[in-house]
Amino acid sequence: MTAHLGPILLDTGALVHLTRDDAVGKRIASEHKLRDRTDKPLVCIITVGELLTMARRNAWGQAKVDQMMALLRETIVVDLRAQPILDKYAELQVFLGKGKVIQQNDVWIAATAAATGALILTTDKDFDRLYPKYIQRAWYDPKGR
Repeated sequence: MTAHLGPILLDTGALVHLTRDDAVGKRIASEHKLRDRTDKPLVCIITVGELLTMARRNAWGQAKVDQMMALLRETIVVDLRAQPILDKYAELQVFLGKGKVIQQNDVWIAATAAATGALILTTDKDFDRLYPKYIQRAWYDPKGR
């Protein structure tokens, strides 16, 4: 995969692998040149909440939490109150109301990506229901295959 030249949005799963600095995280960082980009990756505020919950629920050690926080400082956290995000959220909910179930948090993340024109880097297949009509995404197998 070649590096996406436009904005990118890191999903929760991608950030977990980047925090772990495992093979999947290294592949994401390398393919999208995360260390060399002039524009910072975007992160939806929902993703920050999911990461903090995960850290508490799984009793991450301080070193791992520090690594996660360092990664988040290298991103732009996008608030949900922008009208374009709210409009995209409504549009996606109407589309998904036709039997295409997706986690509520993922709808917000997708709305953020759609409103900003960002490519979602993800390990989550739920976004497939919105791809390519509403969002662009690069899926990474969380098992590293």
